[in-house]
Amino acid sequence: MRGRTIVGAALAAVTLFAGLAAPSSAAPPAGGVALGDPHDAAHAHNDYEHERPLYDALAHGFTSVEADVWLVNGELLVAHDLADVDPSRTLESLYLDPLHDLVGSGGRSVYPGWDGSLQLLIDIKSAGEPTYAAVHEALADHRAILERSVHGRVRPGPVTAVISGNRPLETMRSQAVRYAFYDGRSGDLGSGLPAGLMPLVSDNWTKLFTWQGVGAMPDAERERLHQLVDQAHAAGYRVRFWATPDQAGAARDAVWAELADAGVDHINTDDLAGLDEFLTRRAAGREADRAAATDVVSAGAR
Repeated sequence: MRGRTIVGAALAAVTLFAGLAAPSSAAPPAGGVALGDPHDAAHAHNDYEHERPLYDALAHGFTSVEADVWLVNGELLVAHDLADVDPSRTLESLYLDPLHDLVGSGGRSVYPGWDGSLQLLIDIKSAGEPTYAAVHEALADHRAILERSVHGRVRPGPVTAVISGNRPLETMRSQAVRYAFYDGRSGDLGSGLPAGLMPLVSDNWTKLFTWQGVGAMPDAERERLHQLVDQAHAAGYRVRFWATPDQAGAARDAVWAELADAGVDHINTDDLAGLDEFLTRRAAGREADRAAATDVVSAGAR
Protein backbone atom coordinates (compact mmCIF):
# COMPACT_ATOMS: atom_id res chain seq x y z
CA MET A 1 0.00 0.00 0.00
CA ARG A 2 1.37 3.36 -0.91
CA GLY A 3 -0.47 5.44 1.68
CA ARG A 4 0.65 8.56 -0.13
CA THR A 5 0.05 12.06 1.18
CA ILE A 6 -1.24 14.24 -1.64
CA VAL A 7 0.94 17.30 -2.01
CA GLY A 8 -1.16 18.81 -4.81
CA ALA A 9 1.78 20.48 -6.49
CA ALA A 10 1.24 23.37 -8.88
CA LEU A 11 4.30 24.43 -10.80
CA ALA A 12 4.75 28.05 -11.82
CA ALA A 13 8.07 28.61 -13.55
CA VAL A 14 10.44 26.97 -11.11
CA THR A 15 8.31 27.23 -7.95
CA LEU A 16 6.38 24.37 -6.39
CA PHE A 17 3.39 25.35 -4.25
CA ALA A 18 2.10 22.64 -1.96
CA GLY A 19 -1.66 22.46 -1.60
CA LEU A 20 -1.75 19.92 1.21
CA ALA A 21 0.99 19.14 3.70
CA ALA A 22 3.14 16.05 3.35
CA PRO A 23 4.40 14.30 6.52
CA SER A 24 6.10 16.82 8.80
CA SER A 25 9.48 15.15 8.42
CA ALA A 26 9.51 15.91 4.68
CA ALA A 27 7.03 18.73 4.20
CA PRO A 28 7.98 21.86 2.26
CA PRO A 29 7.12 25.16 3.96
CA ALA A 30 3.58 26.47 3.64
CA GLY A 31 4.63 28.83 0.86
CA GLY A 32 6.13 26.04 -1.21
CA VAL A 33 9.69 25.18 -2.15
CA ALA A 34 11.57 26.76 -5.02
CA LEU A 35 13.20 24.36 -7.43
CA GLY A 36 16.72 25.45 -8.24
CA ASP A 37 18.29 25.25 -11.66
CA PRO A 38 19.26 21.58 -12.00
CA HIS A 39 22.94 20.66 -11.74
CA ASP A 40 23.63 17.36 -13.48
CA ALA A 41 26.66 16.70 -11.24
CA ALA A 42 25.15 17.50 -7.81
CA HIS A 43 24.72 14.54 -5.42
CA ALA A 44 23.29 15.04 -1.91
CA HIS A 45 25.16 12.61 0.33
CA ASN A 46 23.07 11.51 3.37
CA ASP A 47 20.32 13.77 2.09
CA TYR A 48 17.93 12.70 4.87
CA GLU A 49 20.04 14.53 7.47
CA HIS A 50 18.98 17.94 6.13
CA GLU A 51 16.13 19.85 7.72
CA ARG A 52 13.84 19.05 4.78
CA PRO A 53 14.97 15.81 3.12
CA LEU A 54 14.67 15.94 -0.68
CA TYR A 55 13.17 19.45 -0.72
CA ASP A 56 16.37 21.21 0.39
CA ALA A 57 18.29 19.33 -2.29
CA LEU A 58 15.77 20.26 -4.97
CA ALA A 59 15.88 23.90 -3.90
CA HIS A 60 19.62 23.84 -4.67
CA GLY A 61 19.24 22.06 -8.01
CA PHE A 62 20.51 18.63 -6.95
CA THR A 63 19.72 15.82 -9.36
CA SER A 64 20.87 12.93 -7.15
CA VAL A 65 19.97 12.23 -3.52
CA GLU A 66 21.06 9.46 -1.16
CA ALA A 67 19.04 7.69 1.53
CA ASP A 68 20.31 5.01 3.93
CA VAL A 69 17.60 2.45 4.72
CA TRP A 70 17.04 -0.18 7.40
CA LEU A 71 14.34 -2.86 7.30
CA VAL A 72 12.70 -2.75 10.74
CA ASN A 73 9.49 -4.68 11.43
CA GLY A 74 8.67 -4.67 7.75
CA GLU A 75 9.20 -0.91 7.32
CA LEU A 76 11.97 0.77 5.33
CA LEU A 77 13.25 3.37 7.78
CA VAL A 78 15.71 6.07 6.77
CA ALA A 79 18.68 6.76 9.05
CA HIS A 80 22.46 6.47 9.07
CA ASP A 81 22.54 4.29 12.21
CA LEU A 82 20.03 1.73 13.42
CA ALA A 83 19.84 3.48 16.80
CA ASP A 84 18.49 6.60 15.07
CA VAL A 85 15.57 5.10 13.13
CA ASP A 86 12.20 6.82 13.48
CA PRO A 87 8.99 5.02 12.40
CA SER A 88 7.72 8.25 10.80
CA ARG A 89 10.76 8.59 8.54
CA THR A 90 10.27 5.96 5.89
CA LEU A 91 11.64 5.65 2.36
CA GLU A 92 8.14 6.25 1.05
CA SER A 93 7.25 9.28 3.19
CA LEU A 94 10.57 11.07 2.69
CA TYR A 95 11.26 10.21 -0.96
CA LEU A 96 8.96 7.99 -2.98
CA ASP A 97 5.66 9.70 -2.19
CA PRO A 98 6.99 13.28 -2.59
CA LEU A 99 8.72 12.38 -5.86
CA HIS A 100 5.54 10.78 -7.15
CA ASP A 101 3.62 13.94 -6.32
CA LEU A 102 6.25 16.21 -7.84
CA VAL A 103 6.33 14.36 -11.13
CA GLY A 104 2.54 13.99 -11.23
CA SER A 105 0.48 11.88 -13.54
CA GLY A 106 2.21 11.56 -16.89
CA GLY A 107 5.03 13.89 -15.87
CA ARG A 108 8.40 13.63 -17.54
CA SER A 109 10.76 15.25 -15.06
CA VAL A 110 11.16 16.30 -11.44
CA TYR A 111 12.46 19.64 -12.77
CA PRO A 112 10.17 21.16 -15.42
CA GLY A 113 11.95 21.28 -18.75
CA TRP A 114 14.94 19.23 -17.57
CA ASP A 115 15.57 16.17 -19.71
CA GLY A 116 17.39 14.11 -17.06
CA SER A 117 16.28 11.49 -14.55
CA LEU A 118 16.71 12.25 -10.85
CA GLN A 119 18.82 9.58 -9.17
CA LEU A 120 17.58 8.13 -5.88
CA LEU A 121 20.54 6.26 -4.40
CA ILE A 122 19.20 3.79 -1.83
CA ASP A 123 22.00 2.62 0.47
CA ILE A 124 20.91 -0.64 2.11
CA LYS A 125 22.24 -0.84 5.66
CA SER A 126 20.43 -3.94 6.93
CA ALA A 127 20.64 -7.46 5.48
CA GLY A 128 20.72 -7.24 1.71
CA GLU A 129 18.24 -9.85 0.52
CA PRO A 130 15.22 -9.10 2.73
CA THR A 131 15.77 -5.35 2.59
CA TYR A 132 16.06 -5.36 -1.18
CA ALA A 133 12.87 -7.43 -1.42
CA ALA A 134 11.07 -4.74 0.58
CA VAL A 135 12.64 -1.98 -1.52
CA HIS A 136 11.55 -3.74 -4.71
CA GLU A 137 7.98 -3.93 -3.43
CA ALA A 138 7.97 -0.24 -2.46
CA LEU A 139 9.40 0.75 -5.83
CA ALA A 140 6.81 -1.36 -7.63
CA ASP A 141 4.11 0.79 -6.03
CA HIS A 142 5.76 3.81 -7.66
CA ARG A 143 6.60 2.18 -10.99
CA ALA A 144 4.87 4.95 -12.93
CA ILE A 145 7.72 7.40 -12.23
CA LEU A 146 10.64 4.98 -12.30
CA GLU A 147 13.20 4.00 -14.88
CA ARG A 148 13.10 0.20 -15.03
CA SER A 149 14.55 -2.85 -16.71
CA VAL A 150 12.07 -5.18 -18.40
CA HIS A 151 13.57 -8.40 -19.75
CA GLY A 152 16.92 -6.66 -20.16
CA ARG A 153 15.54 -3.57 -21.86
CA VAL A 154 15.75 -0.27 -19.99
CA ARG A 155 12.65 1.90 -20.08
CA PRO A 156 13.32 5.52 -19.07
CA GLY A 157 11.54 7.37 -16.28
CA PRO A 158 11.86 10.67 -14.40
CA VAL A 159 13.38 8.94 -11.34
CA THR A 160 16.14 6.30 -11.35
CA ALA A 161 16.57 4.20 -8.21
CA VAL A 162 20.06 2.77 -7.66
CA ILE A 163 20.91 0.27 -4.93
CA SER A 164 24.10 0.77 -2.94
CA GLY A 165 25.41 -0.68 0.33
CA ASN A 166 24.38 -4.34 0.84
CA ARG A 167 23.53 -5.04 -2.79
CA PRO A 168 22.24 -8.51 -3.76
CA LEU A 169 23.77 -8.62 -7.24
CA GLU A 170 22.61 -12.09 -8.27
CA THR A 171 19.05 -11.43 -7.17
CA MET A 172 18.97 -8.17 -9.09
CA ARG A 173 20.57 -9.71 -12.15
CA SER A 174 18.00 -12.53 -12.23
CA GLN A 175 14.91 -10.29 -12.13
CA ALA A 176 12.90 -10.14 -15.34
CA VAL A 177 11.37 -6.85 -14.19
CA ARG A 178 13.50 -4.61 -12.01
CA TYR A 179 12.76 -1.13 -10.70
CA ALA A 180 16.27 -0.36 -9.47
CA PHE A 181 19.84 -0.60 -10.68
CA TYR A 182 23.13 -1.73 -9.17
CA ASP A 183 25.82 0.59 -7.81
CA GLY A 184 29.18 -0.96 -8.71
CA ARG A 185 32.69 -0.31 -7.43
CA SER A 186 35.88 0.56 -9.29
CA GLY A 187 36.80 -3.13 -9.23
CA ASP A 188 33.74 -3.80 -11.38
CA LEU A 189 34.96 -1.65 -14.26
CA GLY A 190 36.30 -4.65 -16.14
CA SER A 191 33.45 -6.97 -15.15
CA GLY A 192 31.46 -6.62 -18.33
CA LEU A 193 28.27 -5.96 -16.35
CA PRO A 194 25.88 -4.12 -18.68
CA ALA A 195 25.01 -0.51 -17.98
CA GLY A 196 21.38 -1.62 -17.98
CA LEU A 197 22.16 -3.38 -14.70
CA MET A 198 25.05 -1.29 -13.36
CA PRO A 199 24.76 2.31 -14.60
CA LEU A 200 26.80 3.72 -11.71
CA VAL A 201 30.26 3.00 -10.28
CA SER A 202 31.05 4.51 -6.88
CA ASP A 203 34.10 4.25 -4.64
CA ASN A 204 35.87 5.68 -1.63
CA TRP A 205 38.13 8.54 -2.75
CA THR A 206 40.66 7.91 0.01
CA LYS A 207 41.20 4.30 -1.08
CA LEU A 208 42.15 5.36 -4.59
CA PHE A 209 43.79 8.77 -4.18
CA THR A 210 45.97 10.45 -1.55
CA TRP A 211 45.44 14.05 -2.70
CA GLN A 212 43.07 16.06 -0.50
CA GLY A 213 43.11 19.35 -2.38
CA VAL A 214 46.22 20.94 -0.83
CA GLY A 215 48.69 22.01 -3.48
CA ALA A 216 48.53 20.74 -7.05
CA MET A 217 47.05 17.33 -7.72
CA PRO A 218 49.89 14.90 -8.47
CA ASP A 219 50.11 14.22 -12.19
CA ALA A 220 49.97 10.46 -11.68
CA GLU A 221 46.77 10.74 -9.63
CA ARG A 222 45.16 13.10 -12.13
CA GLU A 223 45.99 10.67 -14.92
CA ARG A 224 44.55 7.78 -12.89
CA LEU A 225 41.36 9.74 -12.24
CA HIS A 226 40.87 10.55 -15.91
CA GLN A 227 41.59 6.98 -16.94
CA LEU A 228 39.05 5.63 -14.46
CA VAL A 229 36.35 8.03 -15.62
CA ASP A 230 37.12 7.41 -19.30
CA GLN A 231 36.98 3.64 -18.78
CA ALA A 232 33.65 3.92 -16.98
CA HIS A 233 32.14 6.19 -19.60
CA ALA A 234 33.29 3.92 -22.41
CA ALA A 235 31.23 1.14 -20.80
CA GLY A 236 28.23 3.42 -20.28
CA TYR A 237 28.69 3.85 -16.51
CA ARG A 238 28.44 7.03 -14.48
CA VAL A 239 31.03 7.75 -11.75
CA ARG A 240 30.76 8.92 -8.14
CA PHE A 241 33.25 9.12 -5.25
CA TRP A 242 32.42 9.37 -1.58
CA ALA A 243 34.74 10.56 1.24
CA THR A 244 36.02 13.48 -0.82
CA PRO A 245 36.98 16.59 1.22
CA ASP A 246 33.82 18.40 2.29
CA GLN A 247 35.01 21.26 4.50
CA ALA A 248 34.35 24.60 2.84
CA GLY A 249 37.53 26.18 1.51
CA ALA A 250 40.13 26.21 -1.21
CA ALA A 251 41.10 22.54 -0.81
CA ARG A 252 37.56 21.31 -1.32
CA ASP A 253 37.06 23.61 -4.31
CA ALA A 254 40.29 22.31 -5.82
CA VAL A 255 39.08 18.71 -5.53
CA TRP A 256 35.68 19.60 -6.93
CA ALA A 257 37.34 21.34 -9.88
CA GLU A 258 39.44 18.27 -10.66
CA LEU A 259 36.38 16.02 -10.41
CA ALA A 260 34.43 18.27 -12.75
CA ASP A 261 37.33 18.56 -15.19
CA ALA A 262 37.65 14.77 -15.29
CA GLY A 263 33.95 14.37 -16.05
CA VAL A 264 32.91 12.76 -12.75
CA ASP A 265 29.14 12.50 -13.05
CA HIS A 266 28.12 12.96 -9.41
CA ILE A 267 30.02 15.22 -7.00
CA ASN A 268 29.32 14.08 -3.44
CA THR A 269 28.58 16.62 -0.68
CA ASP A 270 26.65 17.38 2.50
CA ASP A 271 26.96 21.13 1.77
CA LEU A 272 24.05 21.77 -0.59
CA ALA A 273 24.52 25.54 -0.82
CA GLY A 274 28.28 25.19 -1.28
CA LEU A 275 28.10 22.86 -4.27
CA ASP A 276 25.20 24.80 -5.78
CA GLU A 277 27.31 27.96 -5.64
CA PHE A 278 30.41 26.19 -6.99
CA LEU A 279 28.60 24.65 -9.98
CA THR A 280 26.71 27.86 -10.73
CA ARG A 281 29.93 29.88 -10.67
CA ARG A 282 31.68 27.30 -12.84
CA ALA A 283 28.88 27.32 -15.41
CA ALA A 284 28.89 31.13 -15.50
CA GLY A 285 32.64 31.14 -16.02
CA ARG A 286 32.38 28.72 -18.92
CA GLU A 287 29.61 30.76 -20.49
CA ALA A 288 31.75 33.90 -20.19
CA ASP A 289 34.68 32.09 -21.81
CA ARG A 290 32.46 30.96 -24.70
CA ALA A 291 31.14 34.47 -25.18
CA ALA A 292 34.67 35.89 -25.19
CA ALA A 293 35.80 33.30 -27.73
CA THR A 294 32.82 34.14 -29.95
CA ASP A 295 33.69 37.83 -29.78
CA VAL A 296 37.27 37.10 -30.81
CA VAL A 297 36.13 35.03 -33.79
CA SER A 298 33.61 37.71 -34.80
CA ALA A 299 36.24 40.42 -34.55
CA GLY A 300 38.63 38.41 -36.72
CA ALA A 301 35.97 37.91 -39.38
CA ARG A 302 35.35 41.66 -39.73
